[in-house]
Amino acid sequence: MKVVVSVGGSVLAPDLDSDRVAAYADAIHSLDAQGHTLGTVVGGGPTARDYIESARELGANEIELDQLGIAVTRLNGRLLIAALDDRAAPTPAESYDEGREAIRRGDIPVLGGIVAAQTTDAVAAAFAEYVGADLLVYATSVPGVYDADPNDEEEATRFDELGASELVDVIADIEMDAGSSAPVDLLAAKIIQRSGIRTVVLDGTDPERVVRAVEDDDFDGTEILPEA
Repeated sequence: MKVVVSVGGSVLAPDLDSDRVAAYADAIHSLDAQGHTLGTVVGGGPTARDYIESARELGANEIELDQLGIAVTRLNGRLLIAALDDRAAPTPAESYDEGREAIRRGDIPVLGGIVAAQTTDAVAAAFAEYVGADLLVYATSVPGVYDADPNDEEEATRFDELGASELVDVIADIEMDAGSSAPVDLLAAKIIQRSGIRTVVLDGTDPERVVRAVEDDDFDGTEILPEA
């Protein structure tokens, strides 16, 4: 199976913990050993948000802030590449073409941000569509998609299953400033909708949850189902 795994920066490297990065590399190695074709996308997380907040206070515009965030995602990507050793392409792919070529060579590509005004959520969805993935997994800091922000609303309800168009409706009002965070953003949702790729959103704080989702279809999260 061809799988794209999107790992949020707040999950992969919340405090630049090398053990967490190594655990994610082990999970990806495990899927690789089972014969899956893999691509990975890494977010910027709290480190990117800290840089963006400081730069915004210094007067940087939104495009400049996006570019700063992209740089941090690629630094996080280099951490994962170091942990994956010779199974990963040696540097973060800076385009979808580079990522696809890495897969064709038999390497595991690691992507961060690609262009300004596009989050790594959208990068993961676009890359999954570009390479014809069978499954897209979002490993996030929350266990699925909710009808409100669970960090702000105690009564927020998680969806166990959504159609792709329903996902678009649920998150249509999410802000898209640089550094904003959500399990899946609006552009990603629209790409998922048009591509018809089965997608799972889960709590990625334990990398083994990603392995179980791919290997056993066993996960506690939200499944986004393709629509006819």
